Amino acid sequence: MKPRLGILLTHPVQYYSPWFRALAQASDLTVYYAHQQSAEGQAQAGFGTAFEWDVPLLDGYDWHWLTNVSRRPGLSHFNGCDTPEIAQIVRTGHFDAFIIFGWNKKSFIQAGWACHRSGTPCFIRLDSQLAMQASPLKRAIKRLVYSAILPWAAHYLTPGVRSDAYLRHFGVPERRIHRLPHMIDVDRFSASAQAARVSGETAALRARHGAGDDDFVLLFAGKLLARKRPGLVLEALRWLRTSDPKAAARLKVWLVGDGPLRGELEAFTAQHALPVSFLGFVNQSAIPTAYAAADCLVLPSNGEETWGLVVNESFACGRPAIVSIEAGCAPDLIEDGVTGWTLRHPDADALAKVMATALRDARRLPNQGLAAKNLAGSYSTGVASLLETLSTLKANP
Repeated sequence: MKPRLGILLTHPVQYYSPWFRALAQASDLTVYYAHQQSAEGQAQAGFGTAFEWDVPLLDGYDWHWLTNVSRRPGLSHFNGCDTPEIAQIVRTGHFDAFIIFGWNKKSFIQAGWACHRSGTPCFIRLDSQLAMQASPLKRAIKRLVYSAILPWAAHYLTPGVRSDAYLRHFGVPERRIHRLPHMIDVDRFSASAQAARVSGETAALRARHGAGDDDFVLLFAGKLLARKRPGLVLEALRWLRTSDPKAAARLKVWLVGDGPLRGELEAFTAQHALPVSFLGFVNQSAIPTAYAAADCLVLPSNGEETWGLVVNESFACGRPAIVSIEAGCAPDLIEDGVTGWTLRHPDADALAKVMATALRDARRLPNQGLAAKNLAGSYSTGVASLLETLSTLKANP
């Protein structure tokens, strides 16, 4: 018999919906959403422009909008998702397991408490890491509170070693920590990237932004926010043009995304006459073409980048990545000289040196490394991982 599963998210997310479709084929699944995000809400969340995702988010699985009774509905604060009805749903749903995507909203606490009172197995999906920035006082308070609650509150589904360490730090026993990889639609990204190459879309995109066949395109993809450090990429480009002008002559940078730093970045680019193109926000159906047209991704984020799914996307399109050691995905996805390179110091000199290495070696990396990471981050792997965890716990409660 298929397991009966319930899942609670704040709102539909482009990365999770395809996984839910795959999971629905192997389980009796219902997904509950606490908030209906608007196009304007996406802009306020840091994307910098109002939009709707151009891939289906609600097809292929059972879902239900919860009634959000918050006085200020939204995703920016704890009380923005307040859905008291989820407690009754959990208590009467006879779920074999109920999965909550975080604990930073009131709705999640409502569901978790209902799981505890009804004896429903509760799993919390998280990708937090200890490198996330916080004041010493806040860290001390968190350790005191989290160490008292997390070890018994739930089981945890973590994507990588950084999240495992985070939970161990707060005393969560190993038997409650279970691996569930971060996933993307590898098949769609890979097929779209290949189709763009065959059709000439990638060549046309490069030509449109002045990149010839011998040029090297370094792609930044994400919100233009301080924590993602897009400015560091431009500073490193400027540094490389001084320290290694011959290599830098081949290098062009594309910034895909929008956000509050765009004006500042454009001004810096103009001031120093840098070969940088601002592609703006690119939706899901078109982003594989951008990855495939580039030669390498760069993710220089600080520790607030708890994972970095753009790296998974880049890998699926056959492109390696330069990733800051502070980003959550670095130890799991980056094998230096195989799947990309690790930026170990967040300064322009260090990044310029890594960029020079990528310029030299990116096109010579073997495909096997990226293929292995793609398999690990596929929806089929995610479904199998979750069902195996549920089966093991049922046999050994």
